[in-house]
Amino acid sequence: MSLRTLNAKDATDLDKDLMSVGAFSLDQLMELAGLSVSQAVYQVHPPEKGKRVLVAVGPGNNGGDGLVAARHLWHYGYQPTIFYPKQSKNELYQRLSEQLKNLGVPFTDDFEGALKDTDHVVDSIFGFSFSGEVREPFAAVITAMENTKVPVTAVDAPSSWSIEDGPPSSGPGAKFNPENLISLTAPKPLVSHFKGRHFVGGRFLPPSVAQKYNLDMPEYKGVEQIVELPAGQNTKTQEV
Repeated sequence: MSLRTLNAKDATDLDKDLMSVGAFSLDQLMELAGLSVSQAVYQVHPPEKGKRVLVAVGPGNNGGDGLVAARHLWHYGYQPTIFYPKQSKNELYQRLSEQLKNLGVPFTDDFEGALKDTDHVVDSIFGFSFSGEVREPFAAVITAMENTKVPVTAVDAPSSWSIEDGPPSSGPGAKFNPENLISLTAPKPLVSHFKGRHFVGGRFLPPSVAQKYNLDMPEYKGVEQIVELPAGQNTKTQEV
């Protein structure tokens, strides 16, 4: 099975379509994305492999997906810890953070310290809209994920990667190739550089929107929100 990719511009336009003609709210899309992320983590790192999960959260929607995923992981029996250095003042993100605090989920300012005491990492720092230079505190975090032996699951894109071109040629993330990737809605062109286990989560995409962007609809099993793509059969070039 191979799926067509979605570039950054089309990914942005598709999100707008989902919230207009699709009648979804941002809260709904984030909840569905975070649920998909949590299921991918459960597949690659079930609780018996270790319940401690460190979630690196960025300032935008990708970070919101990570916050939602952390809440679901807590309900699955994991012990998430949140690294969220650039907390948004947006009411949605504040509610997501408060939901975690109400569950007793700890927040930390020390990513590298927490990394020494975790079993798995969720990278939800930057998503498909990322461009430009990685700045602190995230440069050090990406370098730490790059060098750790703790398995990492990236949300939509390994942080620091260009959506079109993959890892940067130098600097933080140049050698960052996490063990797992969960593409949201559809894979992005960067997956041609990715070497690990690759999942897609988009079991909410209306057929009309999928057709507009010439996207393939994978076959989801049972109540699962994700599909794993076989190694070597990740994607095909988008031709719209």
